[in-house]
Amino acid sequence: MALRKVVTSGLVWTFAQQFGNQLIGFFVSLVLARILLPEEFGLIAMIAVFVAVGNGILDSGLSLSIIRDTEASDRDFSTVFIFNVFAGTIIYMVVFAVAPFIAQFYDQEILTDVIRVYCITFIFSAATSVHLALFTRNMNFKIQTLTAIPAAIVGGVLGIYMAVQGFGVWSLVYSNLLNSVVSFVLIWKYSPWFPSGVFDKILFIKHWKYGYKLGLANLLNRIFNNLYLVVIGKYFSPVLLGFYSRAESTKQLPLSNIERALNKVSFPMFVGIKNDRKRLKDVFRRLLKMVIFVVSPVLLISAALGNPLFRFLFTEKWVPAVPYFQILCLGGLLLPLHSYNLSLLNIYGRSDLFLKLEFIKKILIVGSIFLIIPFGIYGLLWGQVVLSIIAYFVNAYYTQKFISYPLSTQLLDVLPIYLITVLSASLVWFGDQFFFFELSDIIRLLIGVCIGLGGYFLLSIVGRFQQLSQLKDLITNKIENK
Repeated sequence: MALRKVVTSGLVWTFAQQFGNQLIGFFVSLVLARILLPEEFGLIAMIAVFVAVGNGILDSGLSLSIIRDTEASDRDFSTVFIFNVFAGTIIYMVVFAVAPFIAQFYDQEILTDVIRVYCITFIFSAATSVHLALFTRNMNFKIQTLTAIPAAIVGGVLGIYMAVQGFGVWSLVYSNLLNSVVSFVLIWKYSPWFPSGVFDKILFIKHWKYGYKLGLANLLNRIFNNLYLVVIGKYFSPVLLGFYSRAESTKQLPLSNIERALNKVSFPMFVGIKNDRKRLKDVFRRLLKMVIFVVSPVLLISAALGNPLFRFLFTEKWVPAVPYFQILCLGGLLLPLHSYNLSLLNIYGRSDLFLKLEFIKKILIVGSIFLIIPFGIYGLLWGQVVLSIIAYFVNAYYTQKFISYPLSTQLLDVLPIYLITVLSASLVWFGDQFFFFELSDIIRLLIGVCIGLGGYFLLSIVGRFQQLSQLKDLITNKIENK
């Protein structure tokens, strides 16, 4: 099958999984946000960093090594599987033991039981990581879609039922747990691979040497991505943390799904053409501009319509989260650039450089938090925007060396897209603030989206942006084979 046909098919199913799964999750979260209180979401946000640490240790880079190693066999898969299950069990036991100390840290006694139940998912995640890696390795994204969406539906239904029955924060806990259990059952049902029980020490060392640096970098990334939740949860209140987590999750809905879907397909594709650096640069460049073209208007138009959006979706009690959401959307504009530049290091097996860059960025984050925490929650938010800009310069450093695509050229490529995005979002904000503010929220949203997207696509046509025709080809599945 031609590369573009494989990529197109992969993107269709991956987007179906990402958006289907996340839209279901978002709908469930929306319903729960109308029933539950912000502080109950804040309690879950308090343990997010500890959940992230557990998952980060499990995601040691071994699964990525399997995807990358074209000569890996069943012995490799079984070896990694056994290690993952063993590690998942040990990590859960550790978390179970330290749960009371985490609860004491936040002065929230209920967190002890919440953590112990919520983190059972570690074991199920460990037992499916190799299966998912094999699906991705073979670019079989259809099965991933057929397992993820039913799990999200079943877990979501339980969460809503428990919330209506008055179970509070436990609605969120058991919804997530059931999602994980159903996903585990379906993945094992549809996967043609079954572990043989073989553990090969030599093969483990081979994958470990490649993966542990990526795993450590991923662990650091997960910790520091959730570090703000720890700081806000410790020094502010569960209510304020609930507002922040709601703003962050709403921003991440379009951002992480588009980026993750493209990355899932692009990584094995990049690996396949890594020896042809000229071709890799061309494909890398086009995909980078495509993801920015799709993500940026969604983020900024949503930010411009923050007030009617949050009031319509989550009710009036969540409106204080709007300023947080708007600032976080600004910082999110550069995140796809971070991800794509770092992916090159993984493609060429330079996990040492990946880890080095992560250490540099984490030092910057810790230093900035100590400096700006006296300025309160808004200091932390604007600090994230500034750090995102600095981190992009750090992440793009090695792209010049690998495919001769320097930061300056990247900025020239994406700057026109950002420009028409800002113009379109500014038009939406101006109209909503001065002309449509007295209308109902749903009408304001409909008018704003029409104005924003209409202006964006009109400017794209006038400016002859190639991404518009490429997006049309992708949607209509008419990309020609090469």
